[in-house]
Amino acid sequence: MTRWLSAAALVLTALLFMPAGAEAQTATTGGSSSSETSSSSTTSGAKTYSEPEVVSAAKDLFGETTEGLAKVIEKVFADMGEPSAYIAGSEYSGAIVVGLRYGEGMLNKAGGGQSKVFWQGPSLGFDLGGNASKVFVLVYNLDSPDQIYRRIPGVEGSYYFFAGVGVNYQSDGELTLAPIRTGVGLRSGVNIGYLHYGREFSWFPF
Repeated sequence: MTRWLSAAALVLTALLFMPAGAEAQTATTGGSSSSETSSSSTTSGAKTYSEPEVVSAAKDLFGETTEGLAKVIEKVFADMGEPSAYIAGSEYSGAIVVGLRYGEGMLNKAGGGQSKVFWQGPSLGFDLGGNASKVFVLVYNLDSPDQIYRRIPGVEGSYYFFAGVGVNYQSDGELTLAPIRTGVGLRSGVNIGYLHYGREFSWFPF
């Protein structure tokens, strides 16, 4: 964790003396979730994870959770259907007016196969300090694990929150990701402009 926070501190300091770049998209609270879920595959003929499989995997990551986790997953399934992959991992974030977020996890593809993935990006966090948290990301339209290694922007206005658990969508027109966070992980995680996913750790968030 020291490596993450040290890297974040260096970049945060630099940001204070840099001209503003691309604006981070601000997410807003979504409406109530649908009671129905979709079981359709995101890619015709492709293997996907069912809702019970996703709930079980998310509970394994987060441990004891409230009903909020199941409700948020239900919402994502109602919106997007069954994911072709998911990422189970952890994040480290810090903020001095502008926030930074770093994470790493394991990409699990339906039908078998795992790949290590790292991510980093700017966020809005109007407080001072840092925190570590877990994150569970549903991935849609992923045919090959290599597709995940790219920059994926947040979708404005896509934030949904229920009982301490939140999700917001990211999409570049090809892939769609739905990062789910709980508790302190929500602090500066829902208003991200984008996240850059890669094969190796990088302290540079852009």
